Amino acid sequence: MKARARSLDSLVSRAFVLTLTLSALTAAPVAAWADQPVVRAPAGALRGVDQDGLRVFKGVPYAAAPVGALRWKPPAAAPAWSGVRDALDFGPACYQRKPRPGGIYSSPLKAMSEDCLSLNIWAPEKIRKAPVLVWIHGGSLTGGASSEGMYDGAALARQGLVVVSINYRLGVLGYMAHPELSAESPDHVSGNYGLLDQIAALRWVQSNIAAFGGDPKNVTIAGESAGGLSVMYLMASPPARGLFQKAIAQSAYMVSTPDLREPRFGHVPAEAMGAATAAKLGAKSLADLRAMDAETLTTSALMAGFQTFGAVDGKVLPAQLVDAFDRGEQARVPILAGFNSGEIRSLRVLAPPPPADAATYEAEIRKRYGDLADDFLKLYPSSDLAESVLLTTRDALYGWTAERLVAKQTAAGAPGYLYLFDHGYPAADAAGLHGFHASEIPYVFGTANMTPPAWPKNPDTPVEARLSTAMIRYWSSFARDGVPKAAGEPAWKPYGSERAYMAFVEGPQPGVHLRPGMYELNETVMCRRRAQGDTPWNWNVGVVSPPLPPKTGQCG
Repeated sequence: MKARARSLDSLVSRAFVLTLTLSALTAAPVAAWADQPVVRAPAGALRGVDQDGLRVFKGVPYAAAPVGALRWKPPAAAPAWSGVRDALDFGPACYQRKPRPGGIYSSPLKAMSEDCLSLNIWAPEKIRKAPVLVWIHGGSLTGGASSEGMYDGAALARQGLVVVSINYRLGVLGYMAHPELSAESPDHVSGNYGLLDQIAALRWVQSNIAAFGGDPKNVTIAGESAGGLSVMYLMASPPARGLFQKAIAQSAYMVSTPDLREPRFGHVPAEAMGAATAAKLGAKSLADLRAMDAETLTTSALMAGFQTFGAVDGKVLPAQLVDAFDRGEQARVPILAGFNSGEIRSLRVLAPPPPADAATYEAEIRKRYGDLADDFLKLYPSSDLAESVLLTTRDALYGWTAERLVAKQTAAGAPGYLYLFDHGYPAADAAGLHGFHASEIPYVFGTANMTPPAWPKNPDTPVEARLSTAMIRYWSSFARDGVPKAAGEPAWKPYGSERAYMAFVEGPQPGVHLRPGMYELNETVMCRRRAQGDTPWNWNVGVVSPPLPPKTGQCG
């Protein structure tokens, strides 16, 4: 009996030890997360992570998954959840073509999904009524994600901002219009779903950001490239009015865009583009389209020639951007806008090859630009054909747009701040990429060590650190009160009557009247094409420009 009792005691003892061990193992994760920040917002309770004085929340849903019957519908409200939801990891990227290996913009995406409408928040601890900056990623409206390392919001948040980055639907899933989609819409319109996602994210910010320490009455929208295009769309969109108080447009492009139903400015109507794409994909109905695999649909639509742009529908986008800004119908908010000196060095697909010789080049320009040829050749001379071809496309897309934005806001009574990013560094310059497209982003975000794998590596030097610190401070100050300031750096004057701007070279360098004649030339080209009504304005310039329409009274 005693032996049996000792054996039983031993079993009990071992069981007790095992129970304690299992309890410790299962309790460890709970203990590890117990002291992590939990925010109870109107949308629900969210658990994030502490990060060196910041509270970070990732993968927060701001709308319902746009799947099944919700594919090609305006975003619906995100379903409520009970308890505390973990917001520890980025949500999946919206479906897009897989990044091209070796491309300087290619970042590995952990996951893609149609259920992708999420946002991320970086907020300083113990802050209230902080300015909010909402970042909209670029990628031609067909690629990109808020999870890309360059968009990490920590450095800007440490300046006292609450930083939000968002995903939005891309490509055919985000921007396809179709007659049947318009027929099922209460507003009888379709397309612009990615833009409606952005508006939904801004509404989520209005309802919830105060719980994270942000001020919903002090929101700045910001974006680069297609993100900059989105900023302009939002400025021109009535449903977005009042959701933001300032705007930042980096390397935006105010190109013409299709009308929903009418063939205008040389564009195929958006509904016709959608119908043609559906036919090429073998879809006979909306049900067929909605039944297609999202990844296959995304890739197949691109291969079928689907072009991703917003559509002028009279509701979400009432007019061409140039018309909205000319008539003062855009949001009259302070703007900071600019472009990079080498935009086209990394986007050479947008520029034609240089002609064989100077004589051929000049003959083509005179044939195509007529009475504006002398002005054109003064800006883009035949003495350096390769450079002139790059600068022609750069200015027609990005330079003209940046100056137009600050000029139009100034005329509307809101301050505008213009910049030129002309900074190079050894790895970029050696690759022929001085001041290339998007190269300012790591300086604005302080993320030089988080760029894509094939990105020309930014050096770790005092010059680089000073430039990044200056840009972070200018951008943060603008988001705070609409005036870009940086301690110890030159004053950045508003565009105004002097046409002031700030160049970022080795450091900030203020100047006036950037590239005299550039804005006027491209404005006149756009104006004449708009007046004629059958030619787009985009990258169809220089030696591939259609013959310029004749001078009119309204265009000069």
